[in-house]
Amino acid sequence: MIAALDIGASKVTCFIMKADGVRRCDKTVRVAGVGYVQSHGIKGGSIVDVDEAAKAVAQAVERAEAMAGVVVQGVTVTASVGQIASHRVSASVSLGARPISDGDLSRAIAAGLAQVRFPNRRAIHLLPVGWTVDQQRGVRDPRGMYGKMLGLELLVVTMNANVFQTLGHCLELAHLSFEGMVAAPFASALAALEDDEMDLGCICIDMGAGATSAAVFSNGSLVHVDSLAVGGGHVTADIARGLSTSVAGAERVKTLYGSAIASANEDRETVEAPPRGDDPGAGPIVVPRSILKTVIAPRVEETLELLRERLKAAGVALEPGAQIVLTGGASQLAGVRELCVRVFDRPVRLGKPRRAPHLADAASGPGFCAAAGVLLRAAYGPREAVAPRKLMTAKVGPKDAPSVHKGGVFDRVAGWLSENL
Repeated sequence: MIAALDIGASKVTCFIMKADGVRRCDKTVRVAGVGYVQSHGIKGGSIVDVDEAAKAVAQAVERAEAMAGVVVQGVTVTASVGQIASHRVSASVSLGARPISDGDLSRAIAAGLAQVRFPNRRAIHLLPVGWTVDQQRGVRDPRGMYGKMLGLELLVVTMNANVFQTLGHCLELAHLSFEGMVAAPFASALAALEDDEMDLGCICIDMGAGATSAAVFSNGSLVHVDSLAVGGGHVTADIARGLSTSVAGAERVKTLYGSAIASANEDRETVEAPPRGDDPGAGPIVVPRSILKTVIAPRVEETLELLRERLKAAGVALEPGAQIVLTGGASQLAGVRELCVRVFDRPVRLGKPRRAPHLADAASGPGFCAAAGVLLRAAYGPREAVAPRKLMTAKVGPKDAPSVHKGGVFDRVAGWLSENL
């Protein structure tokens, strides 16, 4: 049984999958329990009140448990908190006059893990990007090849170490064990992307309430992760300030009437918002619908442009026709897809958890991709260079590299290699 917990700034979601929920015939999963509640204690991509966040977590898990008819002991968390970022680590080992074996792969992984040292950061993913044999790139399976040098490139995804510890304490208060951590854009990508999109190149942009994050894929592998502490909640706050209404009123207006692009007859239509405060004599605030676009569009465009420049600065190179897939609750705002096409000059589509086909309509939108992606990762991979439970420990080093049994019997290295490369 796997329990996925998506901790966001607008809602906390829990998906539970039983052992019989893995459908290998079509590589889908069946979710046995779903629970989600309004989030508390999280603001702008950070946990600001641990007690309130723990209560929301406990409520979401309880609802999922009631639906699934099980009791959850531990959860795998996905979130955009903690300034998630990625780093590249390259390692190489010398080879003898014999074919490359499983032992050589294990030595290369150990050499890569020896370089995973990022002060005040906690590694949450150690994923393969590719192998090289004597500088020859694009090698999917180096076993059996001859050469003088075997190289490995690892993608290390990290988050702020203090935020990681705060998450662990939050789960303790909710009487849950911390079994693993998955970056939100990576989890969303696993749920929303097609295999061809990962192979040909794709950017999955997860637009949450408190943060906007991106996972970049190329040649079937995750090659970059980045995040910004700006999301849909900031759009809501802009509307609340611009219309002098409450945050709840601004959220309602945004959901019902908001758009990031111009629409027909918007100058003739009006929207109403409740006034801020508790003055019983104050009437509703009435403004033209076109005012919403002038508030929403600049914030969304600025967020996407900031993300585009961050990806350029990181040297992320994709084919010209590589697609962008939008996930997360904020991506459902009208006009966001069209604005993203304008900013990135690439084809853009809205993603849903396509490999969890039996979800109810209320839990099958873009905002539930991350929770579904955690279950899909547990069922089908990709496997990592270090087991998720090992990554929960304080440090990861060469001793955590996959071991190889004597006699060349395929161990975790072989399984990891065959499923990912």
